Amino acid sequence: MSKRAEGTFVLDTWDAEKPYDEREGTALTRVHVGKTFSGDLSGTSTAELITVSTEAGPAAYVGVERFTGTLNGRTGGFVLQHNAGGENGRPWLTWKIVETSGTGDLKGIKGEGQITIEEGGGHSFSLDYELG
Repeated sequence: MSKRAEGTFVLDTWDAEKPYDEREGTALTRVHVGKTFSGDLSGTSTAELITVSTEAGPAAYVGVERFTGTLNGRTGGFVLQHNAGGENGRPWLTWKIVETSGTGDLKGIKGEGQITIEEGGGHSFSLDYELG
């Protein structure tokens, strides 16, 4: 049976390197991110992203994120795979737990979810997951 975790996170660090590929108005950039989670998922994470920016602004990113902390009282960690883009001016951001990446009490976790950027710039999440 699937469970849902919900909450928020803040970006503690956003360290973008100089774009490594820039041409015809599109730039590809590596970014190191640090986050703190609150809610059903509580802890910290680090992520490595590859972002795509166009003349219109941020357009897409992919990434891998390692979370460590607690999920509904279970302590451990796992890795999230990110995929984000936009359609008709509206962003979409999804993540999936990398299978077999769970540790501690979260060993065997599977799931996927979404990130929502609020009007004021805050971030919330939902994560549907199963634990064996």
